[in-house]
Amino acid sequence: MKKRIFFGCLFIVFFMELAVLVLLAYPKAEKSQDTVAVNEIVKTVQNDWKSLQKRQNKHINPTNLEYVVLGLDGTVLYRTKAGLSESIHAAISHKDTILDIKIQGLAAGKILIYNNDAIAFRSEKQIAVFAVIATMILQCGICAVYYLYIRHVIIQPFDQMKDFAKRVAGGNFDIPLKMDRENLFGAFTESFDLMRSELKKAKIAEASANAGKKELVAKLSHDIKTPVASIKAASEVGVAIAADEKSKENYQQIIQKADQINTLVTNLFSATLEELHELAVTPSELNSQEVYDLLINADYLHRANIPSVPACLLYADRLRLQQVFDNIFANSYKYANTNINVTIDIVDAYLTVSMEDYGGGICASELPLLKEKFKRGSNTENIEGAGLGLYIADYCMKKMKGRMDVTNGSTGLKVTIWIALCNTI
Repeated sequence: MKKRIFFGCLFIVFFMELAVLVLLAYPKAEKSQDTVAVNEIVKTVQNDWKSLQKRQNKHINPTNLEYVVLGLDGTVLYRTKAGLSESIHAAISHKDTILDIKIQGLAAGKILIYNNDAIAFRSEKQIAVFAVIATMILQCGICAVYYLYIRHVIIQPFDQMKDFAKRVAGGNFDIPLKMDRENLFGAFTESFDLMRSELKKAKIAEASANAGKKELVAKLSHDIKTPVASIKAASEVGVAIAADEKSKENYQQIIQKADQINTLVTNLFSATLEELHELAVTPSELNSQEVYDLLINADYLHRANIPSVPACLLYADRLRLQQVFDNIFANSYKYANTNINVTIDIVDAYLTVSMEDYGGGICASELPLLKEKFKRGSNTENIEGAGLGLYIADYCMKKMKGRMDVTNGSTGLKVTIWIALCNTI
């Protein structure tokens, strides 16, 4: 309805402009003089002819026309105002009306009635120009009003939907989309808001399901530790009472496998807790000499040369640092199964602990993937593992203001732990 009104107004204004242009392009034909007024002028001049010849100025113009009275010799006997044609030649050039004055049937003089068509045309032209300007202003006003209407009912709703789409893409499902049901796009925007509501419900359901799965994995991981600990304890008793070396070796193998299961379950449990924001890392002051003990504890096969540690204060969580070393040594023994070369140094504001095996390393393109969750190298296809050890170690080091680098060394895979010094935090 509003669109029809707008276009109707535009058509009216257009035809108004067209009519004015036609009037300007095709002016009216020259107007003929008022015959009655002309006759009245002639009659009055004839009656007052004698006084006009004597210049007695008794003649009065009986009409609103302007004219000049000439004698036979061209002398001006009377004029209604100055500036009129005062000769036959000038009257012809100006297209004035020229009439004879006859007294007793004889020509006595001439009347030159002024032609005012030019003034009238000029006045009509001015009116037409003002009319064109007025219609153009009206047309611009109508267009401006319609633009504001279009902006209100189309452009602004689309801008709101654009901002709304950005919020939804960013995961913000809480802010509803403002809508005007009477708007042209009212139903459209309502559909978008319904989509937001459904996406929010789906996101909540997904988060709840994922949280449930993670909690289940965390509980199972924790519950598995109890029977594994029992198996290990029984095996240790078996080692103590074994009568021969073969039986001791079997019990030792059971203990090693139990330790491997315990490490895998610990990693899985830690990863689940980290996703649930429950993996606590609480760094504090730690004497560097404790790092030596942590390395000895992590080297469960006793195949690493562990040097002395420079004296300094570290910013670390002892429990998580032990877990970091445990994971690195377990990975090295599991995948490379070689001796481990350990080097310790102070570099800038960090204590660096580098652990390098003799397994030849891995493909350089796979190195960045090793610190990601569930990522393993191509050389681990036939070896059990979850791909969580280095991921958890990297996570813990970041929480302790340090870092972990994984590179290919001269003999094999090299993992360097950077432990922040306490006086730099």
